[in-house]
Amino acid sequence: MTVEALMLFTAGFGTRMGVLTKDRPKPLIAVGGRTLLDHALDQADRAGVRRIVANLHYLPEQIRQHLSARPDIAFSAESGTILETGGGLRRALPLLGRGPVLTLNTDAVWTGRNPLAELRKAWNPARMDGLLLLVPREGAAGHTGRGDFDLDSDGRIRRGQSHVYTGAGIVRTEGLAAIDEEVFSLNRLWNDIAGQGRLYGTVHHGGWCDVGRPGSIPLAERMLREARHD
Repeated sequence: MTVEALMLFTAGFGTRMGVLTKDRPKPLIAVGGRTLLDHALDQADRAGVRRIVANLHYLPEQIRQHLSARPDIAFSAESGTILETGGGLRRALPLLGRGPVLTLNTDAVWTGRNPLAELRKAWNPARMDGLLLLVPREGAAGHTGRGDFDLDSDGRIRRGQSHVYTGAGIVRTEGLAAIDEEVFSLNRLWNDIAGQGRLYGTVHHGGWCDVGRPGSIPLAERMLREARHD
């Protein structure tokens, strides 16, 4: 079955963006004349995703207002404590429904193939409980840290440095119930899945730029311009 539900992570403070997020949430920062949130929604719409949930915490009314013309998007409010990606996903499960969920960060831009379509095509529920979309470390524009995973010949991934996680994935959510903490990263769930040999990766065919810092914005805009001229 096609994975139909998508969790958009839009709740974070965006502190690495400095003054740019003093009075607006990071997903509403413009790259190439469009917000990061709209870039992410472009990918969802082009992939034909039917159910979208966005989590809210920092300056939530700005996100609601920006998406006021999108009644198809539901909101999962984190009004007290921000729950991070794992806790936020678990909070949103009643809106997302049962079954595997697509997840997408909203602090990157893409060129080439649709990342959500790539994930759906590679998803094999008989073997996988988690599937992450990766790029080789040398192709990770705007990314200043080390890599995140190594990719084995059979597609399984383990912690390493050769590939960078792009912020897009598919995950079965049943394992969230066993995590005691209220606030936690999806890394907790991925580690559990990897320990069972069921965490896999697939490599994005195209460009990707991490827009986590102000200096990444011109890099992302150049990547988008070059893709339009190819």
